[in-house]
Amino acid sequence: MRRMGIGLQMYSLRNETAGDFRGVLRKVSKLGYEGVEFAGYGDVPAEEMKALLQELKITAIGGHVRYPNLKERLEQEITYLKTIGASYIVCPNIPLEERKDWHRLFEFLKSVAQEAQSQGLQFAYHNHDFEFEEKVGAEFVFDALYQSLPASLATAEMDIGWVQFIGQDPLAYIKKYSGRLPLLHLKDFQHATDGSIDTLELGAGLVDLPEVIRAASDAGTQWLIVEQDKCHKPPLECIETSIQWLRENYCPHLKA
Repeated sequence: MRRMGIGLQMYSLRNETAGDFRGVLRKVSKLGYEGVEFAGYGDVPAEEMKALLQELKITAIGGHVRYPNLKERLEQEITYLKTIGASYIVCPNIPLEERKDWHRLFEFLKSVAQEAQSQGLQFAYHNHDFEFEEKVGAEFVFDALYQSLPASLATAEMDIGWVQFIGQDPLAYIKKYSGRLPLLHLKDFQHATDGSIDTLELGAGLVDLPEVIRAASDAGTQWLIVEQDKCHKPPLECIETSIQWLRENYCPHLKA
């Protein structure tokens, strides 16, 4: 199986980083994560973040940039990501009030992708569940988006937890986007009693993670990114459990 990097979506530790972003990043590195994907920067200046990442020998994979920031402060977001050496700028969600004119929205995301590419970054979109419920014509929103944006401009960051939660086959979708899927969110889950998604540490839920990892390798994925939206235990403990699962089931070379 082809080697992929192991990253962490820092949103998993949002409460911890609110108090000590630098210290939490050090703990993430010590646990063995090779890269991080940001969802905010804790007011750490870009040059300082760059130096810290270099010190910790941890890769800045990219950043989730909220839709309003893509509209109102795209240049600042791109500048920060370029400064810290990131490769990807990711739209993590579409606010409900914006989900009205999909064709207009796709054109906006295309413009974001074009600007990012002109400055050396790659645009990607991260799904939740609604992209596989709502349709544009005969296609799910997820597929319609990637049909509207050329592969040279837009890559996928597929969250396989949400794909499976909504009733789609994650293995089939990974194969469908082979060659266009550099980033894959590893998310395990069970169904909560109220029908919502209950995210868990890797190996504790319903996702066939070994097969997902194998499919991602075949599809050309570069980074497997751990994300746990909500944790029942202390989040740092949860991400340690997840990387230990990866160490035992995929990549034993990861430093402990």
